[in-house]
Amino acid sequence: MPEDVGQNRAIRGFFMENRWDDREASACEGELALRVYASRLLGRDFSLVLHGGGNSSVKITERNLHGEEDEILYVKGSGQDLAFIEESGFAPLRLEGLLRLMRLDSVSDTDLVNAFRLQLTRPDAPPPSIETFLHALIPHRFVDHTHADALLAIMNTENGEARIREIYGGRLLMVPYAKPGFTLAKVFSDQFTAGAGEGVDGVVLMNHGIFSFGETAKASYEKMIELVGMAERYLEAKGAWALPEGDEPAAQPLAPRLPELRKAVSDAAGIPLIVSTRKSRLGSAFARRRDVSEVSQLGPATPDHVLLTKRLPMLGLDAESYAEAYKRDYAAYASSGLEGGAMLDPAPRVVLDSEIGLCAAGKTAREADMAGEIYEHTIEVILRATTLGGYRTLQASEIFEVEYWGLERAKLDRKEKVFAGEIALVTGAASGIGRACLESFLERGAAVIGLDLSPSIVSLYERPDYLGIECDVTSDDAIAGVIEKAARRFGGLDMIVLNAGIFPESRDIARIPAAEWRAVMNVNLDANLSLMRECYPLLKLSPRGGRVVAVGSKNVPAPGPGAAAYSASKAALTQLMRVAAMEWGGDGIRVNMVHPNAVFDTGVWTEDVLKSRAESYGLSVDDYKKLNLLNTNVGSSDVAEMAAEMCGPLFAKITGAQVPIDGGNDRVI
Repeated sequence: MPEDVGQNRAIRGFFMENRWDDREASACEGELALRVYASRLLGRDFSLVLHGGGNSSVKITERNLHGEEDEILYVKGSGQDLAFIEESGFAPLRLEGLLRLMRLDSVSDTDLVNAFRLQLTRPDAPPPSIETFLHALIPHRFVDHTHADALLAIMNTENGEARIREIYGGRLLMVPYAKPGFTLAKVFSDQFTAGAGEGVDGVVLMNHGIFSFGETAKASYEKMIELVGMAERYLEAKGAWALPEGDEPAAQPLAPRLPELRKAVSDAAGIPLIVSTRKSRLGSAFARRRDVSEVSQLGPATPDHVLLTKRLPMLGLDAESYAEAYKRDYAAYASSGLEGGAMLDPAPRVVLDSEIGLCAAGKTAREADMAGEIYEHTIEVILRATTLGGYRTLQASEIFEVEYWGLERAKLDRKEKVFAGEIALVTGAASGIGRACLESFLERGAAVIGLDLSPSIVSLYERPDYLGIECDVTSDDAIAGVIEKAARRFGGLDMIVLNAGIFPESRDIARIPAAEWRAVMNVNLDANLSLMRECYPLLKLSPRGGRVVAVGSKNVPAPGPGAAAYSASKAALTQLMRVAAMEWGGDGIRVNMVHPNAVFDTGVWTEDVLKSRAESYGLSVDDYKKLNLLNTNVGSSDVAEMAAEMCGPLFAKITGAQVPIDGGNDRVI
């Protein structure tokens, strides 16, 4: 992510900055490339747009296959992020067809989606923004739309409309709030048809956002910066711009309290959710306000945020009470006759706690981060609006109309991955089987914590659902630190893969040094006991029940000479897992093992070791690698896939199992 993406200018006291660079713009080839450049400038300022919010467009004349000139509207595709958008992220639609649709009296949401698809000139284009009609109706080549925090703070007051007029006079066309889509487009169209849109510099959609436009990308962008900057300076003049940073979030340990909160939220949702704490001074101070239980319930800064953050409720640990209140609200909504989709789960996506501060929930780590970031901006809007006389937002019925809007719900009702909302921890994760386990769990939708002695574990992946921790698993203090980091970042733990281990030099029993024996036992056995003991309180709180998978060895059922310390440690680990399966079954925790053999793509098997072992059998290296009944290679990914499956629904009713993955070994069989 670019260094300037998401900077909180308000806390730092900066105003809106014009970032247009003529040298950079001159490198853009064509109007669509300029559209991308200007869009990214807007997207890099989170006080304008957040995580897929806002949109932009350009109208370009192109020749079709018949040689005829068509005016094409390139509008931001739904779900695209302005900060990183590419040319392919814009949906090209025939402008004439869109304007013909506007002549209809009404269009259902389903017909609207189909109509948009019919107007696309490229079948692989992303679905166009629901605000496409507004871009089509504005008679300017370039159009920008943002949900600027400063304007939302002014709009969401008792006399917001009067304040907007005070700031801009007649420079902006003011349009009352209406649900995005055809309804808003008709209101918008009526204003322009009546001539109200002529000669204005922009359009304000009350409780929603602002449009700017121009004949060039630069003109439209700079107009947006100017107009939003005027709102920011108005806030400063009214003493409502600068915000206190607040105190640092509390430093006390949050495990197991945060996992308890995650369990309550997940139970209310009926699905596992990630719950992340926010390192937000502003959020912590806001959570400690005496009136937080009232002001936090007044609604989102704009309904566009509601599907990411839900209704931004405050929840202590009483999820049951919240769920009941939510159901009552839904019953009132259902009786109102509003058009909508299926009922959302009754869990909050934002939690405010006087001790924990601000934390956020989501089906994925990214969703949780997005909800938390959006609410941090909502706090800024609330505080500024309060300074102006009081925070006011739309009626509950209007918010529900968006929250249960079938058109938007359809975008969220996708098939979730099997481990969505769950957290896995893998030891010895920097390479070999551990690294493959990371990839298997990430692919299945889990948030994953990787532990390893190697510093490379920290930067193994750059993604919100991964946390790499350099860690010596034989240190109880280090393990305690891991548990706390897991709780703060993702809210708890659901699955553990005990993979870290060492394989000492081959020795006869008579030549094993005591220090080497103890070192092997310390890593392969004792460290796993410590980790299981410390993780037990979190596993017990797992919404779907905790799961533990230990990586054993073929040497447990079929040991060989020269590996006494390793074989004994893995045999002891196996007994530990068997006892854990008996003791933890009542807590819904499943404990299983996988026993691999001859996994040659790990650091243990160097070229020299492989060559030496093959020669001892009178075989080539390739033949030695397939020295099993199935004459096949066993790789790290094979073991990782089995470990992941053991945590999944296929093993939902299995605990205490030991599964060999060795290509078939006659001594094991």
